[in-house]
Amino acid sequence: MDRFQLHEPRLFYETAHGRIILGDSLAVLSTVDTSSVDLIMTSPPFGLVRQKEYGNVEADKYLEWFKPFAAQFHRVLKESGSLVVDIGGAWTPGLPTRSLYHFKLAIMLCEEFGFHLAQDFYWWNPSRLPTPAEWVTVRRIRVKDAVNLVWWLSKTPWPKASNRRVLQPYSPSMRELLVKGYKAKRRPSGHEISTKFVFDNGAAIPPNLIALPNTESNSAYLRYCQERGIKPHPARYPAELPEFFIRMLTDPGDHVFDPFAGSCVTGEVAERLKRRWTCCEINEEYLLGALGRFERPPATTRESVDLDDDANYYRLPRPGLLWNGEEAEPLPADGGRERRFTPRLLPEDEEAAGEREPADAEYAEESPSDVPAVPLAYQPNLPFDLS
Repeated sequence: MDRFQLHEPRLFYETAHGRIILGDSLAVLSTVDTSSVDLIMTSPPFGLVRQKEYGNVEADKYLEWFKPFAAQFHRVLKESGSLVVDIGGAWTPGLPTRSLYHFKLAIMLCEEFGFHLAQDFYWWNPSRLPTPAEWVTVRRIRVKDAVNLVWWLSKTPWPKASNRRVLQPYSPSMRELLVKGYKAKRRPSGHEISTKFVFDNGAAIPPNLIALPNTESNSAYLRYCQERGIKPHPARYPAELPEFFIRMLTDPGDHVFDPFAGSCVTGEVAERLKRRWTCCEINEEYLLGALGRFERPPATTRESVDLDDDANYYRLPRPGLLWNGEEAEPLPADGGRERRFTPRLLPEDEEAAGEREPADAEYAEESPSDVPAVPLAYQPNLPFDLS
């Protein structure tokens, strides 16, 4: 974080509903009136092991770094307001175990600063690559990390909110049930399903799992940056993520604040939804690119969508679809501590493979560069293997 020059906060850009401020967000927050903000919607720098170009704090120092922000967040929020924090997890350096920093952050915000955990959300990114590669694609001892935690916190147990703002289409099975009807009865779990269950409310209440890919590649923002030789912000969240919470937790005219604005995705959404907004960012280059989000008047309506189009949905397979009989190979007795490579065999090479030395004996070397050259069919599972 230190590598960015601290600016005396100044107005960088202004729209009909909001403003972008260049400068240290703590300095900006200190000037904001007490109890004047309805929603703080943000994605702060994560507590990652590797240093990122946008600036981030190591996981073990994260809580202390966040404390002055937490105090200001609690002060500026209205009693009915909410704090929504999108925060990714981190791994213990050199080990296949997870840091607890993002859980400790939520606990600290509640126990030390008086926030309430209204609900925990989970943003699942279907397009996430299988990382960390060492544990996921090389040693095959963990699954890919594809979920961010999104903490929804509030000053009281009763922040203003309505899930009617974020309803989702009924599933095909629910639509069929509404047509055929459902006999009221007690489920084996003990839940009583009444006749009200088949009342058509027009849409379904969403779960706290938000499925959104992060695959922006040809947006107006990216074209704007490319045409002007501006490097895009490397860690943008998709617009639908802040839109979900802005819709559910605020009304038109309410004040939305993003202290770690980056390329100002939050401001772009708030402008379109006619919320007053303030975005703070310390890196001027990111804000030069953010101007591309406000080049044209925002569209207030969207084109109609085909609710039956599979492209509008993301599916997760049930875990057991490929389970069939016994597991093919024993688990590594050392839990994957020793770096091994398992050769991938094509069916026509199975006979030849039977004449080779056992895979563990051949690929037990510490470094991939020490792995002997073998035919393509036997290439080890290197980090970019997506199978």
